[in-house]
Amino acid sequence: MTETPETGPTTADIQLIQRILPHRYPFLLVDRVIDIDGTKSATGLKNVTMNEPHFQGHFPGTPIMPGVTIVEAMAQTAGVMVGASMGLVDGNMLIYFMGIDNCKFRRKVVPGDRLEMRVETTRGKPGGKVWRFKGVATVEGEMAAEAEFTAMMDLQGK
Repeated sequence: MTETPETGPTTADIQLIQRILPHRYPFLLVDRVIDIDGTKSATGLKNVTMNEPHFQGHFPGTPIMPGVTIVEAMAQTAGVMVGASMGLVDGNMLIYFMGIDNCKFRRKVVPGDRLEMRVETTRGKPGGKVWRFKGVATVEGEMAAEAEFTAMMDLQGK
């Protein structure tokens, strides 16, 4: 983990991600976060594998990552970015979707793909609870999905 004094860590491995997000298998959908630029932007990485439970039914014989899980992976990337930058490690933070807008899916995401989720903050500030983000998910440089989403960051007990 690389860190700068102004913004906190610039990367987050799976151990740090689990100290920030409450999500666990099978719903932890980001493996690593890189290029964290404070609360401005970050890139999440997800290695898509056949052993993920949604592929049993989506779809048998033609496994495709559900679009809602791609949007969730973008939101988890945003949560790690904000949590890491604001020092919310081990802070019992819960994150709730408040809205998803302008969501579009452009290509299938299948086992063996490496999903990259680039998120940018469009509204939100340290200490604030409501944040808005724009996310773009790509595979090998090709857009898989894009969305704007609003989330509430809730620190338990604070």
